[in-house]
Amino acid sequence: MLPTELLMFRIKAGLFEPRRLKPTTNNLKLAETLIAVFGAHVGKRRADLNEELRDLEAGRSDYRVVRGLAHLLTQRGEFEAGGGLAPAAVREKVFALAQDGPPSRQRTNTVLEQAARALSTEAALNPHDIATALYADLPDQQTLIAFDPLEPLQLIQRWDLAQAQGALYRAFQLVITARRNEPARYKQLLKYLKFFGLMVTVEGDANYGFTLTLDGPTSLFSSNTRYGLAMAKFLPALLHVTKWDLSAALKPRRDLAWVDPKDDEWSFQLTSEDGYVSHYKAPEEHDSALESGFAERFAKLDTPWQLEREVDLVSVPGGVILPDFRLVHGERSVLVEIVGYWRPEYLKKKFALLKKSGRTDLIVCVSERLNLEKAGVNPSEFGDRLVWFKGVLNPKDVLAVAERTAVTT
Repeated sequence: MLPTELLMFRIKAGLFEPRRLKPTTNNLKLAETLIAVFGAHVGKRRADLNEELRDLEAGRSDYRVVRGLAHLLTQRGEFEAGGGLAPAAVREKVFALAQDGPPSRQRTNTVLEQAARALSTEAALNPHDIATALYADLPDQQTLIAFDPLEPLQLIQRWDLAQAQGALYRAFQLVITARRNEPARYKQLLKYLKFFGLMVTVEGDANYGFTLTLDGPTSLFSSNTRYGLAMAKFLPALLHVTKWDLSAALKPRRDLAWVDPKDDEWSFQLTSEDGYVSHYKAPEEHDSALESGFAERFAKLDTPWQLEREVDLVSVPGGVILPDFRLVHGERSVLVEIVGYWRPEYLKKKFALLKKSGRTDLIVCVSERLNLEKAGVNPSEFGDRLVWFKGVLNPKDVLAVAERTAVTT
């Protein structure tokens, strides 16, 4: 992401519009040049890299774009103090030796020689080694030891996304409206919500869309930006989900002279069609071999039923259920959840949520290897919506239950 001073945006009628960088020939060339500069400075000091970057941006009206691109590339570099000496240990020895006499140029050389002899191990050190290591851990003295480059277009896409993420730094409310989607993508979404400490409330249905209202513990007690930073980090995960709209309420910037002092709230709007590209790893289509195997066997059947990966979010008190599949036949549909091998604690929570949902259009497929009684689960509570399987889940068994339990949508 980018620091606040490198965010570029405009406010139009209270709407926050982040700057986009078009992949023009000039912009791609700029990105290529910056990537090459970083690659050429592997093994060199950060100070030398920064000096060349300053030369590159000198006299340019778009210097903030250059700085932003360079900042993103810096995050892909690995810096460390040069040499095999620990700077803190070198300073401790040099400062201790310096206490024995008044400062002078001659005294400096003597202290460095003494420190070199004291710190030498297998290889002999000289005063220059000590002087170099003395402050080698300061940022500008660190050495770029590795750099993971991007392609020029990827760098521009990352800059665009970083500008959109920056809009959420000052968010105090975020609402996402999502339609049916693949469960693996929803699961990744919810995983990142939990990872970044964001709480979500799910309302709505598949016909009108699911509304996900995001909240976080810090937003309840203070007006700092930690909550907004968490939402900004979450945004790349949302990009892997299709068919959604995002609306965020932002606190206006008071440190900018051009901001209307009468503004008490800004709005940031985003959709899945805006063309932003995520750098987070895309989720696998299927979570397990059970799901992929079931889908493959179903595809071989001659049946009017269609197996869909895009499913409904099922909101229940205390959580959300993400079924694995949706079976559709004309206007009739039913959800399918496959439960394989899991720990007793997981099973207890899973079936508690299934029970709370109150959904009668949800088929639960359970492996016979699972000890539901040990997990405190009573299978009879799910009646004829329960499908037992041993090793392989037969699609025909699921279709037989679907014929009885499917509802009209």
